[in-house]
Amino acid sequence: MKSLIFSESAEIIKEMLNFLNGKMEADVAFAGETSEAPLFAAKKVFIIDSYPYDPQTVALALEGIVGGYDYFFVGATTVGREVAAMVSQDMNMPMESEIMSFGLENGQAKVSRFYYGGKTVMEKITSARVFTVMAGISDQLVPDKPYEQEVIMVHVQSGGINLISREEKQKGSVDLTKADIIVAVGRGIGKKEGLEVAEQLASALGAELAGSRPVCSDLHWLGEERQVGLSGKRVKPKVYIALGISGQIQHIVGMRDSKTVIAINRDKSAPIFNECDYGLVGDLYAIVPKLVQAIRS
Repeated sequence: MKSLIFSESAEIIKEMLNFLNGKMEADVAFAGETSEAPLFAAKKVFIIDSYPYDPQTVALALEGIVGGYDYFFVGATTVGREVAAMVSQDMNMPMESEIMSFGLENGQAKVSRFYYGGKTVMEKITSARVFTVMAGISDQLVPDKPYEQEVIMVHVQSGGINLISREEKQKGSVDLTKADIIVAVGRGIGKKEGLEVAEQLASALGAELAGSRPVCSDLHWLGEERQVGLSGKRVKPKVYIALGISGQIQHIVGMRDSKTVIAINRDKSAPIFNECDYGLVGDLYAIVPKLVQAIRS
């Protein structure tokens, strides 16, 4: 079995290479700089040159390659999802979205993915050959030294979309996926000023501050780059401390791989207590300052 993986993100490609490591041989199609190629643990790397902002033209370029592979794996980014869907449609290759695991059973793919909006996990045997893969699915596979490989340039024809101007989205200063300790806050902190208490705990622990979707996307108390959950980042720190987070499944899917989970919440019936290793029922404004004092002393 042989697969082709594609993304415009070098980090996601390295994750997918590790995800498939030991399962099958994988080549890479990368929409980025040629200089990144030796950092991919793959024997063959296709570089999509002059990368346009038209997923259809990228899909057409990939369709000239993907026919020689058993499976096609695509990073589940905004661009990747469009490219995967177009390749699936044009080449009549069945597709599964946002997979979390992949294996082979009796010549078919065995995958798992979130179902019903993340409320449950579905495992199935499928004839699909195209898959989008969630970011953070695995640690990055990076070779000990630059990889010796065949690099092939793939020219992308101009499409129907013309780039008039480009403005870089301001990048956040934090990468939660690399954090060893995370202090996350939910709507249960009650007020924006409550972030100060969480920040004191994060500072004492050398942790990164994160939040649930209501805190980041709805109330904008924290930037979206700090959002953990189904529509945010998927993290797996050594310690995850949840302050005032109820524990809805949409948040849990983003942090369930954490090694140790500590929850503080007033509501003893909060679902987060079913997911944590240690739980404290009480007022976080009374508990957290004492924790900070104990840590600093």
